[in-house]
Amino acid sequence: MKNSILILILFTLQFSFAQETTSVSGFVSGEGRKIQAASVYLQGTNQKTVTDSLGYYSLENVAIGNHTIQISYSGFQTLKKKIEVTKDAINTFNFELTDNQNQLNEVVVSGTLKAVKRLESAVPVEVYSPVFFKKNPTASIYEALQNINGVRPQLNCGVCNTGDIHINGLEGPYTLVLIDGMPIVSSLSTVYGLSGIPNSLVERIEIVKGPASSLYGSEAVGGLINIITKNPTTAPVFSADYFTTTYFESNLDLGTKFNVGKATSLIGVNYFNYDQVIDKDKDNFTDVTLSERISVFNKWNFRRNNNRLFTIAARGMYEDRWGGDVRWEKKYRGGDEVYGESIYTKRGELIGSYQLPFEEKLMLSFSGNVHYQDSRYGTTSYIANQKIGFLQLTWDKKIGRNDLLAGIANRYSYYDDNTTATKEAESTWLPGIFVQDEITLSPKSQVLLGMRYDYNSIHGSIFTPRFAYRWKKSDNTIFRFNAGTGFRVVNLFTEDHAALTGSRDVVIKSDLKPEQSINANLNYIQKINFTNGTFIGIETTAFYTRFSNKIISDYETDPNKIIYDNINGYAISQGISTNVDVNFPTGLKFILGATVLDNKNVENGISERPFLTENFTGTWSISYKIESLNLLLDYTGNVYSPMKLPLLSEYDPRSPESPWYSIQNIQFTYSGWKNFEIYGGIKNLLNFTPKQNNPFLISRTNDPFDKNVQYDSAGKVLVTPDNPYGLTFDTTYVYGQNQTIRGFFGLRYTLR
Repeated sequence: MKNSILILILFTLQFSFAQETTSVSGFVSGEGRKIQAASVYLQGTNQKTVTDSLGYYSLENVAIGNHTIQISYSGFQTLKKKIEVTKDAINTFNFELTDNQNQLNEVVVSGTLKAVKRLESAVPVEVYSPVFFKKNPTASIYEALQNINGVRPQLNCGVCNTGDIHINGLEGPYTLVLIDGMPIVSSLSTVYGLSGIPNSLVERIEIVKGPASSLYGSEAVGGLINIITKNPTTAPVFSADYFTTTYFESNLDLGTKFNVGKATSLIGVNYFNYDQVIDKDKDNFTDVTLSERISVFNKWNFRRNNNRLFTIAARGMYEDRWGGDVRWEKKYRGGDEVYGESIYTKRGELIGSYQLPFEEKLMLSFSGNVHYQDSRYGTTSYIANQKIGFLQLTWDKKIGRNDLLAGIANRYSYYDDNTTATKEAESTWLPGIFVQDEITLSPKSQVLLGMRYDYNSIHGSIFTPRFAYRWKKSDNTIFRFNAGTGFRVVNLFTEDHAALTGSRDVVIKSDLKPEQSINANLNYIQKINFTNGTFIGIETTAFYTRFSNKIISDYETDPNKIIYDNINGYAISQGISTNVDVNFPTGLKFILGATVLDNKNVENGISERPFLTENFTGTWSISYKIESLNLLLDYTGNVYSPMKLPLLSEYDPRSPESPWYSIQNIQFTYSGWKNFEIYGGIKNLLNFTPKQNNPFLISRTNDPFDKNVQYDSAGKVLVTPDNPYGLTFDTTYVYGQNQTIRGFFGLRYTLR
């Protein structure tokens, strides 16, 4: 009996302890404001409430112990957080919701050279954060851009795998690349400017499609890519990211920061290595270029009175890459015994901004880069040296409804190489002056007027006006119209491998004039918020660009020559692009994109589609977070329509067009360990390579020095038993990466 009473007492005490409760309260905020009517729910119970007008919530009779609390509100990502409720403490938990509108409210600077919320910018700017690029980890930003709608990394050489960035079908020289708003790339270094930047140090990437020469000058003809690096004061204390693939590629990103007096320094290192000779298409040439690359980035922020800005950054990069005959070694470099393309690249960059100590907002910005390249394409040597300096002073002032920006800039370019296209070193100055006025007509409408005048020391005066109009029908519906002009001063070099790897001579038919463009685009944004927390964002842009003086390279008139000339007519790039973002409160997220393109060169009344230009491109990213397992699933991919490809003769057996093709990837990321992420997956799920449906990609790999090629009296290649298709050695038949399906595995560590 006594034992029964004792057991009853213990059970009663245990039951009383288990039922011991307390209250939980706190505030819910998001986008810098307290959120009213946010739903607060304690999972596994019937306890729920909503926040009041001050964003305050309170839950009573919450059992002591561990719980998961869920916060949801239309337009924000649903937040699930584990909390520990204790007996003798004040259980206050505040929550910050994250906007789920896929960067629609990000602060951007590329459109107007001013910090402004993306939805408030008169100029459409696309924003991509590191989270987006982590969905398909790559060894360089160049490769990472493959999943952005309307942006395509284009390989230009089937042996050395260098390339450029196409925006809306326009070639790489029409895209300006900037780091922290400063131009660091021109024709020599299109791809190198995007290689070796530690991905872990990138805060976001902003993309403007269409001419931006009224603010940025030359090269911003087709669009610009602005890589914004992290602020040292808010960057993680230490970060590391390493991944490898079943091709035995290895990529390592390291980042750290430290304080020195009133300055904070951020250092990043990127190292990439791939040294496997793989020939899966059985042509005795490497499928992928072997490469060893190291890049060091260092950025300093200095604390000054009145929060004035002073930041300076430097980057150095060295790369040794080669591709070619699988038997090639460095002892064969430059010789005609075994064919190889070997490229040594040294590159240095310096960028910075300093706010002058005046009441007026005056910003002095500068950038400079030096690029040295020592290359051998078989027996052809290409040794180039390029130096670019850029200096700019801007004045920013608000006067009533007018938001003014004015500036002066100067750019110095030096270029020299040992090719026949460059008879002597060329130095050019490009001073310019620009002014821009954003006029607020009403709370719903805004006009931007801008113009720029540049004087090129070789080509003379260039004038580029700009107009933009933004109408905000409601918080969820926005229309924008933009029109302007762009220009690109002549610099022939785009590392044209048709001129370097074959037996072609470079021919310049006349004094080349600067390329100019006229552009107009109409942009529409629609946001749809559902009561259950689902969000849909739709952004559509119709664009039209007309080029005059466009420089075209003619490979077809004479197989022994590459002929450069301004087009005798005009060129058109037009189309429509749509991005759709869908977020469900369950953790499922879609980012879908599609672009329909119509690019053509019109010469002497004849319209022709340029080489390597697709009519349709589609991209997607599908993500699902399984909270209970701390597991994130990412499925990404792209699809391209057929592109016109360069053939060498009427007998060339390769397809004149690429097929429809798609590169798809899947990744799993586990984040259940503090500060760590483990990720892995498969790239190129469909196992696509350009060799499919083609007898070969690179022509005459058995005779790369054209020793057995015979010509007739007119210089045309003869068909012989040894050369049944009448071809020369050529590497320009390339439109996509040549790596088969492969796995990857990586580890990230972040200490904040």
